[in-house]
Amino acid sequence: MSLTKTHHRDTYPTISSTKPSLSQVGKTVLITGGASGIGFEIARSFAKASAARIIILSRKISSLNAAVEKLRDEFQSSGTEFITRQGDIGDDSSIIALWDYLNSQNIFVHVLVLNAAHVTPFGPDTLSMDKQELMQTFDVNVGGNFLMSSRFVKQPLRPAGQQLNLVFVSTAGIQRHPAPAQNPYTTSKAAFTALLGRIADERSAEDVQIISFHPGLLHTEGVVSYFGQNLPRCDEMALPADFSVWAASPEASWLHGRFVWAHWDVDELKADKDFCMQLEQEKGFLKVAVQGLGGVSFDSYFD
Repeated sequence: MSLTKTHHRDTYPTISSTKPSLSQVGKTVLITGGASGIGFEIARSFAKASAARIIILSRKISSLNAAVEKLRDEFQSSGTEFITRQGDIGDDSSIIALWDYLNSQNIFVHVLVLNAAHVTPFGPDTLSMDKQELMQTFDVNVGGNFLMSSRFVKQPLRPAGQQLNLVFVSTAGIQRHPAPAQNPYTTSKAAFTALLGRIADERSAEDVQIISFHPGLLHTEGVVSYFGQNLPRCDEMALPADFSVWAASPEASWLHGRFVWAHWDVDELKADKDFCMQLEQEKGFLKVAVQGLGGVSFDSYFD
């Protein structure tokens, strides 16, 4: 599953959050699900990149308090301000309250990292699942992320011409055979990845730069519960964390609207002429679609 000869399992100089060209000085970053796991490490990377303010959203107040205490201790001399907000992206009222609060506090968000997700339910087979539990996964992973994105782009405090950066941590395209249990998680992630691809077709990178990426296999509670004792070799947290910072920078603008893997070497991708040509000529390249079929436009029906 690599488009480059180099397959990274840890961060590297091009995407390093301490790289001067990736500086987030003066920017406010909002990270959903940022109190633990990948989200917490993403917050650390944006702090290393000198973000002015990092807002961490999570459902659990205890996790939020513990996370922000660690971050403030580590970056006490950096000048980065850390703000915690308890909230659930599966609840529309919670999302609305969050953005209303930020607006009331005169806080404008430059970068939104969508990391929170609903992982359950599991079942012996898909049709044995409870419909309500199934739809809860889509309510969070599609509906919640959509409303977060919509409110982000439509911030009342947004200056005219101000570019925004939206980064989606996605596991679209992951398959494991045989799977120990059926789960709608990756399907719902794929659905929102596809929706972001459509939004990127409608909005330029200069308006809102959108990058979706697979973070790799990481040693989190969810991965341990999924694989049990058969835990495979995991990647380092710094890989997706620093990749998030890179994806929110001008250096990633050429991948606007696409779905990539954090493992891939971005220098090799950019130097690959065939890859760049395919990226330019094929509107559906690295976007969620039916396997084996190219894009079809309505114009073809009228030719």
